[in-house]
Amino acid sequence: MVLLLLLVVVVLVVGQPDNVLGQQYEYQIRPCIDLIDSLRSLGVEKDLALPAIAVIGDQSSGKSSVLEALSGVNLPRGSGKIKYRDQEVVLKSPGQVEKEVRKAQDFMAGAGNGVSDELITLAVESPNVPDLTLLDLPGITRVALANQPQDIGQQIKRMIKTYIQRQETINLAVVPSNVDIATTEALEMAREVDPNGERTLGILTKPDLVDKGSEADIVSVVRNLVYTLKKGFMVVKCRGQSEIQNNISLENALLNEKDFFENHEHFRTIPTLEKQIITKLNEAETKLKIIGAGVPAKESDKLCFLIEKIRHFVDGINEVMHGDEEVSGRNLKLFTNIRKRFNVWEMKMKESVDNFPKQLKDDISVYENQHRGRELPGFVNYKTFENIAKSQIKKFEEPAIAKLHEITELVRSTFNKIAMNHFFPYPNLYRCTKGNLEVICSKQQKEAENFIRTQFQMEEIIYCQDTIYGASLKVVREDVEPPPLKIFKPSPAQISVDEMSQHIQAYFKNASARLLNQIPMIILHYMLHQFADKLQTDIMLLLQDKERLSTLLMEKNDLVSERQNLKDRIKRLRGAQQRLAKFPG
Repeated sequence: MVLLLLLVVVVLVVGQPDNVLGQQYEYQIRPCIDLIDSLRSLGVEKDLALPAIAVIGDQSSGKSSVLEALSGVNLPRGSGKIKYRDQEVVLKSPGQVEKEVRKAQDFMAGAGNGVSDELITLAVESPNVPDLTLLDLPGITRVALANQPQDIGQQIKRMIKTYIQRQETINLAVVPSNVDIATTEALEMAREVDPNGERTLGILTKPDLVDKGSEADIVSVVRNLVYTLKKGFMVVKCRGQSEIQNNISLENALLNEKDFFENHEHFRTIPTLEKQIITKLNEAETKLKIIGAGVPAKESDKLCFLIEKIRHFVDGINEVMHGDEEVSGRNLKLFTNIRKRFNVWEMKMKESVDNFPKQLKDDISVYENQHRGRELPGFVNYKTFENIAKSQIKKFEEPAIAKLHEITELVRSTFNKIAMNHFFPYPNLYRCTKGNLEVICSKQQKEAENFIRTQFQMEEIIYCQDTIYGASLKVVREDVEPPPLKIFKPSPAQISVDEMSQHIQAYFKNASARLLNQIPMIILHYMLHQFADKLQTDIMLLLQDKERLSTLLMEKNDLVSERQNLKDRIKRLRGAQQRLAKFPG
């Protein structure tokens, strides 16, 4: 035991290395650690930042118990009254040092509850401990006790920050499992100096005190799902106050910890390991299934292999075309996506129909002034009716073409994704399929656009079945509000405008309803059904070119090695499953 004016706990392994790794460590690493320790003994840490591990935590967080488990020595602790000190511990041999450390604390900080920024150095040598340099920082407090300065909390925080802000220091943030991790000051202080969590390790203590039903929350923290640290979290069960009072040794405490975790329903490591193995095994098997078993060597087998690949691709296209494909997460079926876009088309057309009457009477007046010839006032000018109806319907042509382009890109990208999923191991086959896909898509889009423009040319022929038009006109007239009582009757010109407005509204409603269904049907016919049929026909024609079989089925350069790696991984994971199945825990 070595006691200096600084309390530093340094752990050093004693004994001869019995393997190559140990010898390399002894000759290459140990000299560096010894050098750091010798520099620290000179007080150089006041001038230079030396590598160390700083242990921080609230009062009664289990910080001292964690240090005891690491060092193998009993450290001073209190219940409510704690001697606030910096402790830097060099571990080399276990021993009962609590009494001596208390003496050193009282000597340096007084027998009260004072704070000192001086360090006590404690060196422990043992063959059973790791080589570590630990800084045991005082517990974070918020309320000053009797005989303590009122700003003791701020003093302690400043002292802690002096050490944990050094980039060469790894911070062990000790947090009790039975508190809300979001409100833990130790983690908050660590984040201030290490915002990315690159040199902070979370230590969860007192798992036996977790409220029943809250165990899953602790498991989520340990899995780094709640509060993210690059080095993650560990959960430990060290000696509690009752075990210390019952003189439970550190060795027995370790056995109790092992028994606790092996038998705890939620904190057992084996079930977690089993889940990880199952997840990794499913991932590997799924990826191997996608890659496939590899291309056969015989030409006859290659043809059957290509037929099978193309059949699966064709099935995928058919499923998408009929809306039967499987989707996961927030992904939508292709037909659902298409329908959503057609719904937008419907809303815009209905909005235009609803807004049409507001500007219609002004348009009629303009046409009447410009085009009325020898007709007497009050007669409905059919030419005016025809011109206004045509101009309004013509406004839908370019939006219809834009909707065609939108749906075309959606279908093209979906079909290309299906080709990639089925043919990605075979670059030549995928490129050939993608080339055919792009050619067919371009042709289908041109045909669909020509058909849509032809549809709008036909709409320039003003026509509607008499019964349908008559029914629409009746509805429009019934919707017209009766004019307010006036002293003067409306003029013949006004009557003519009102009559014309009703006729145009009736026809426009029928024409827009016709386009509302016709445009989507044209797009679906050319850009989904015909596109899919022609793509399937073209891809099936590849089976006739037997001379290109080997070229089409040539795999990626790294695919063979990746397949073998997946097979090896599956073998390892299945072996691990069998081992775990035999494990008694």
